Amino acid sequence: MSDNQRHKQGMATRRSVLGAAHVDRAEAAKTPFDEAFQELITEAAWGHVWSRDTITKRERSMMTLALLAGLGNFEELALHTRATANTGASRDDIMEAMLHVAIYAGVPRANHAIKVIKQVFEEMDGKST
Repeated sequence: MSDNQRHKQGMATRRSVLGAAHVDRAEAAKTPFDEAFQELITEAAWGHVWSRDTITKRERSMMTLALLAGLGNFEELALHTRATANTGASRDDIMEAMLHVAIYAGVPRANHAIKVIKQVFEEMDGKST
């Protein structure tokens, strides 16, 4: 697959997972400074990894949430929690991932991740204050 094809595939997958509005905002905010980074994540993360059909987007979403929580990347955790509306990962799936985080990465990381996820759920349910 050529770089241009990989970029197109990555952009399509990125839009399907994160939503067109998010990707449009990210693209509009792109500057010459971060253009190479945006190309990298579109082609590598979205074109290479997320576009693979070995596992489902639901499974990939659960792994991503667990990794982000375990590493303490809570802003990205919120983004990917919102993306579960597009990946098919249920709230039960997300809690299963957080239980794994608690055991394998630590209770404090899981505890904070659950706090973030609950806030995102409130926003998604229209209950945000």
